Amino acid sequence: MAVPAAASVRDADRCRPPTVTGLADLLDRQVRERPYARALVVSDDRVHLSYRGLAALADDVATRLVRTGLGRGDAVGLICANTAEFVVGLLGAARAGVVVAPLDPTLPVVQLSAQLAALGARAVLVGPSMNGAVLPVPVWPLRVDVSRAGTASVTLDTGAVPEVRGAAGELSDRDALVLCTAGTTDRAKMVPLTHANVAASVQGVCATYELGPCDATVAVMPFFHGHGLFAALLASLASGGCVLLPERGRFSAGTFWDDMRAVNATWFTAVPAIHEILLDRSEREYPGPQAPPLKFVRSCSAPLNTATQRALERTFGAPLLSAYGMTESSHQATSEPLPERGELKQGSVGRPTGVEVRVVDRSGRVCPVGVEGEVWVHGPTVARGYLADRDGTEYTFVDGWLRTGDLGALDEDGYLSLTGRIKNLINRGGEKIAPEHVEDILAGCPGVAEAAVFGVPDAVYGQRVGAVVVVHEGESVGPAEILRYCRDRLAVLEVPDRIELVAALPYTAKGGLDRKAVQARYAP
Repeated sequence: MAVPAAASVRDADRCRPPTVTGLADLLDRQVRERPYARALVVSDDRVHLSYRGLAALADDVATRLVRTGLGRGDAVGLICANTAEFVVGLLGAARAGVVVAPLDPTLPVVQLSAQLAALGARAVLVGPSMNGAVLPVPVWPLRVDVSRAGTASVTLDTGAVPEVRGAAGELSDRDALVLCTAGTTDRAKMVPLTHANVAASVQGVCATYELGPCDATVAVMPFFHGHGLFAALLASLASGGCVLLPERGRFSAGTFWDDMRAVNATWFTAVPAIHEILLDRSEREYPGPQAPPLKFVRSCSAPLNTATQRALERTFGAPLLSAYGMTESSHQATSEPLPERGELKQGSVGRPTGVEVRVVDRSGRVCPVGVEGEVWVHGPTVARGYLADRDGTEYTFVDGWLRTGDLGALDEDGYLSLTGRIKNLINRGGEKIAPEHVEDILAGCPGVAEAAVFGVPDAVYGQRVGAVVVVHEGESVGPAEILRYCRDRLAVLEVPDRIELVAALPYTAKGGLDRKAVQARYAP
């Protein structure tokens, strides 16, 4: 049965926020009211799995975990791609009262081992792609089989639970998740999020975009980070929507629009790098009138340049809404509103969604409207601190406020504009330059696909501005033309001293620009 376009739906269900208290009861309302509605579309055959079916699988996993002797507040790892195994393992562990730590399945085993040991996980659930992995804790293979008829079963091979040491001693049965920040592996921090944090985040996302039972999306972003986990997966399930899990659990630009049509998607969320890929391939692959009508497209986790935003809106025929958040704020803190609910302001990441946002100066005083400072966030989605990191907690979390490390300003209507990240600032002779601002200008140059800006060591000024640029396929724009474009739009100190053309830029697993890799590769 075809799902009606979301733009035509304005029923009570859409505006009613989900009544959840955390991960454990995320499915309960839908199981009661709409048990046979589709929750997931899974496997290569795009089989529908209902809310009742998904809940039954999660309950099965919960029962098996409890039988192992795992206690409430114990921690387990979860290493899966965006597959049914991830969703069932996550929700099953939550229903058993176990704290789940989703980890990046693409990391080398040595790094996964270090994260599991630091956490103090008592076991790790792994999907089929990780079968046979040798890790420092018991490895419990998890498999979900869904037939074309929609019947499903779960297999979970468990064993004895050892006593372990680690940060898990700081967890309790109020905690739902431990997420690792998007920093480099040796510097990533462990963020404990309570069931109350999860509920507040999910409710904020659902309210912002008015998600409801008629909405559907494709899982583009990985579930081991907050972007894909909260915005795409949990918000969709809590609101009664549907999520298609792509083949092999990974985003593929080649199958994306087929997936969108298969689920009759009404929206999707991604990082700018993926939006750029879809835009670059749109002339060949965007299905035009055959594409499902989109209510909106969402961008988060990294700055999106204005030129790309407008091009996406023209191509996809839907508003592109920028959002802002961090792992420590359970993902979303601000977002642009739906067009009928508020103004869309160029360069803004929108208004606070269920939290308070302030901008402060170096002394901690609140900045006047329009004045740049550090962005602080306070509210029910903010974590209590980091696990096993007292110094990091004391610096980042101040009287319930999260110091984001991001620079920005609030306007008279409470809309936030980000101007850079404090640790990324380039110091050229005492003048601070935000690479994000220079990158935005570079990306607006005709022929330029994306850019990365970094500080180059200089004996006189301390640092100079360097840039690497990726040019669209078939374009012949060169460094001299790009520099002329910049000189008309940037202050003299901001204009790059050198520009190098490269084939591609490095990105983190979360989809953001890997600035450490850029610095190491191009700054010397």
